[in-house]
Amino acid sequence: IYADPAKRLELYFRPKDPYCHPVCANRFPTSTMLLRVSRRSKKKQQLDPEEQIQPEVQFEMEILGIVTTVYKFQGMSDFQYLAMHSGPDGKQTSMYDKVLMLKPEKEEFFNRDLPLYIPPPIFSRLDTPVDYFYRPDIQHRSGYNNPQVSGENLIGLSRARRPHNAIFVNFDDEEIPTKPLDAAVQNWKKVCTNPMDKKVEEELRKLFEVRPVWSRNAVKANISVHPDKLKVLLPYLAYYMLTGPWRSLWVRFGYDPRKHPEAKIYQVLDFRIRCGMKYGYAATDMPVKAKRSTYNYSLPITVKKQGSHTVSVHDLKQGLGSAGTSGAKKPPSSRYKLKESIYIFREGALPPYRQMFYQLCDLNVESLQKIIHRNDGTESECTERDGWCLAKTSDDLRDSMSLMIKQIIRSTRPALFSNTTSSEDGKEQLAYESGEDEDDEEEEGEDFKPSDGSENEMETEILDYV
Repeated sequence: IYADPAKRLELYFRPKDPYCHPVCANRFPTSTMLLRVSRRSKKKQQLDPEEQIQPEVQFEMEILGIVTTVYKFQGMSDFQYLAMHSGPDGKQTSMYDKVLMLKPEKEEFFNRDLPLYIPPPIFSRLDTPVDYFYRPDIQHRSGYNNPQVSGENLIGLSRARRPHNAIFVNFDDEEIPTKPLDAAVQNWKKVCTNPMDKKVEEELRKLFEVRPVWSRNAVKANISVHPDKLKVLLPYLAYYMLTGPWRSLWVRFGYDPRKHPEAKIYQVLDFRIRCGMKYGYAATDMPVKAKRSTYNYSLPITVKKQGSHTVSVHDLKQGLGSAGTSGAKKPPSSRYKLKESIYIFREGALPPYRQMFYQLCDLNVESLQKIIHRNDGTESECTERDGWCLAKTSDDLRDSMSLMIKQIIRSTRPALFSNTTSSEDGKEQLAYESGEDEDDEEEEGEDFKPSDGSENEMETEILDYV
């Protein structure tokens, strides 16, 4: 707990009870001293038996150290649920010996008839009192009628979504849009208020002229534009593919990649770094972080505090002030730009995250491009799974990329591969292990959540435009 400044210290009143709900302490910085105080009393000689003499008391103090962090229990205690059962006579009996499995048990242990005991999965969401500000009823204009309550609007969102008027296209749709919605045009005209916005619009138009299909991350790496304005600008110039080999990508209006075999280089590859002991390294050994992890999940009562920024000598050379902010701001031309590694795969470099969405043209490795262009000039059919490429092309690309990443990890952390075989054996083993079905690959990827907004990065982007 001390190593993570965003977590709270938990106190359990019954440590041996797995159903005990803790109270939480918040972390605070302090500058206090830890003292050791000794109290010594020395009795004086009593000459007169009737006279009461107070003993002489001496205090000795020693400073042991400085305390920089304290935890204070400021919240309220929650309800405590005990594994008890009320009998017909009102007598309470304990169920701990019946519900807790302290040792391996036989089948009879699980087939016993027991009263139902299900503790709540979550207790109070807050442990501090909050004021609830009641609001008066909204006074509508005359003639307004409340909508009828139905199953569709009985439980709604906390707020209405801000529509960005994007056009979504499925792989099975026959027609593709040639122009944006009128509302999308109006939205961009309303937002485009300065010359910089007009310049960004022209830059994005040129990008779509050079390449008709782009991912949002690739656009962010080539243009410096505020993310909120990019949400409005993209529906103005392109439509969004939901399914098929170009899913999660933005396509220029009027361009149908299903009719152009040369569009196969713009197809998307969902690549996830394989990890597990059968690959020679576990998830904890990976030098690549996950975008989202269940280990970082915290309960609603958890306090989210920003960790204090320790200023290093390197930071001071770069012009960082005491608050941790950069003294010299980035120029507007690169303020919002992402690094190229966010959408380009290069040999010898690890991806920034464990799950990446690459376009085939952004796989800058000669051996990978040979796999992609194996059927150049002989493309006959565009399928939903493989697009214009040969069948299993995505699997072959993932196998080759996984082998490259394994070699990088082998070079950076040789201790993980102490019992390695020859490189040829490694290739054969990887090819054998990678020949698993789609379900196994899906299970591997479930550990690595690709985005902070959702369990799926594509879904996160879709929700921005719904």
